[in-house]
Amino acid sequence: MNEALCDLTAIEMRDLLRVGEISARELLDAHLKRIERINPSVNAIVTLVPDLAAERAFKADEAFARGESLGVLHGLPVVHKDLVDTAGVRTTLGSPIFKNRVPEHDDLIVERQREAGAVMVGKSNTPEFGAGSQTFNEVFGVTSNPYNTSFTCGGSSGGAAVALAARMVPLADGSDLGGSLRNPASFCNVVGFRPSGGRVPTVPNTDLWVPMSTTGPMARTVSDIALFMQAIAGPHHLAPSSNTESPAIFAGSLERDFRGVKVAWSPDLGGLPVDMAVRTALADVPNTLSDLGCEVVEVWPDLSDAPEIFQTLRAWMFSFKYAPLLETHREQLKDTVVWNAEKGLSMSMRDHAEACFKQARMFAQLQRFMNEFEFLACPVTQVPPFSKDIEYIEEIEGVRFDTYIDWMRSCSDISTTTHPAISVPAAFTGDGLPVGLQLIGRSRQDRSVLELAHAYEQSTGIAQRRPALLDS
Repeated sequence: MNEALCDLTAIEMRDLLRVGEISARELLDAHLKRIERINPSVNAIVTLVPDLAAERAFKADEAFARGESLGVLHGLPVVHKDLVDTAGVRTTLGSPIFKNRVPEHDDLIVERQREAGAVMVGKSNTPEFGAGSQTFNEVFGVTSNPYNTSFTCGGSSGGAAVALAARMVPLADGSDLGGSLRNPASFCNVVGFRPSGGRVPTVPNTDLWVPMSTTGPMARTVSDIALFMQAIAGPHHLAPSSNTESPAIFAGSLERDFRGVKVAWSPDLGGLPVDMAVRTALADVPNTLSDLGCEVVEVWPDLSDAPEIFQTLRAWMFSFKYAPLLETHREQLKDTVVWNAEKGLSMSMRDHAEACFKQARMFAQLQRFMNEFEFLACPVTQVPPFSKDIEYIEEIEGVRFDTYIDWMRSCSDISTTTHPAISVPAAFTGDGLPVGLQLIGRSRQDRSVLELAHAYEQSTGIAQRRPALLDS
């Protein structure tokens, strides 16, 4: 089977399927061959379901023979993050406690992809409970960066990013609390989009009204992200905070004239420590945006309350999610999960209330700032990919951190605002490691973020650089 099919974009695959030049089964076979050849080197897809995938591909081809389409993702191979439930397919959450867990029902993001005609080929690796931006766990081990397998792919949607970069699937879902869609996308030269809160609803959910954590799409191109959003976005009656706009807003060309559009640019997000390799790699960003017609100003909004907000609300989430496991399976939890859960248990109601108040105030301040600037632009990560033997970064440019998540403030500060943010391939370091650009838009103006990211992607061509292991 011709593996070259795997190198096409999702939209190119869709177009070939639509006219019958290839079948869903042929497309699946090509991807399974690529997975068989490449996955042992990177450990991105940890549960493979070829028989179930074959059934769904056959269903797609039967529908095509009747002149029908199953939906916008008809026949396209996908992987689901091992944090989301997949009916009848093992979902471990990256935890030895749940290593044999098989859910009975699909989570909403999985259900929507299936109903749109996608073909699930397996589950992608994630750190335990998605905690941390380095993808490893005791169940499946570590996932390697396809551009240098000695380095980390980031996380927590690391398996998804690697599966995309290695052309093992064209689309993959992920989730993002502190950067889990954006960080691995930056480290692996793919696109990761954190939608506005409620744009891609989470069902079942544990919190109806605070959309700081969200599920979302990953792909190799921004146009493929827009295609994916047509399947997974849209309101749901069990998610009262979900946006009411139709996912059809993501259809059509992403081309746009950016002349006169004001963009706030900061190479260090208002004063965060940023590794010199990242600064150097992104030095031309203002010029590239200017060439697109944007008016670029080096300025940054006041997000000084973001670290306290994020740490407090994250700990609160960990406490109610994982506190019961502290009593029953403490010895099977990694230290950082224990720390985060215990931090939440030690907090008072006042701590939580103050964080919520500050988040609302900061959101309003940012909205006023973005009356003038339609976009913010900044690094996705404060460091380039690092050794996969390092669990997390403890210091950048001489600044030491107190916790295992402080080094990801370039993403987590943005998470507290709930604004849409994307990581788009932007550059490579002198050592050949990917670096992404983060673009943030106005609240609920998700499509506009994709439009600017698409323009940037087309102007640089960085996303077309493939990992060398594909040709070995």
